Amino acid sequence: MAQETARRVRVWDPALRFYHWALATLVIANWLLGKFGPNVMTLHFWFGYGIITLLAFRLVWGFIGPEPARFSSFLPRPRALLAYVKTMFRRTPSLWPGHNPLGGLAVFAMLAALIWQTGTGLIADPDDYINVGPLADQVSSATSRKAVGWHHLGANILLILVILHIATIAFYRLWKHEDLVRPMLTGWKWVRRR
Repeated sequence: MAQETARRVRVWDPALRFYHWALATLVIANWLLGKFGPNVMTLHFWFGYGIITLLAFRLVWGFIGPEPARFSSFLPRPRALLAYVKTMFRRTPSLWPGHNPLGGLAVFAMLAALIWQTGTGLIADPDDYINVGPLADQVSSATSRKAVGWHHLGANILLILVILHIATIAFYRLWKHEDLVRPMLTGWKWVRRR
């Protein structure tokens, strides 16, 4: 990395890094439990509550956390998004401070999908009298029955988003020669000098 074009800065704070890895662990574990787990989904429920807790933290941190963690710092403007997309396939590191415009959109997509998933899980009633969401009695039985299908759809959407996330990390590593994993472990990232 040429010192004249980039500098190493602390971008991701410890709380955000913990959130990221804890969320990744719980989402993967819960997806696997939902697809291949036991008939009694107690652990799936508890992991879901953990995800809800992490989402609540992230929503608050998106407004009061350090600058790179704030939603306002990576809510993409159309012009910046277009400019980034035009240069995205260059074989050089983007050196973007924090989330690039597409990454910012991906964060919002992932948060929306997780809110959808946890919300539908809370109200779902699969009619087995065992795996009933804790808030299923707060909605109509028709809604709680439909929520089961919505929850399955959400699981597939999350799988697609996770695969895209991993593929993007691989693209940046292999094509752009930019490591996005190490900064999420250490907090330090190379960014373009201004």
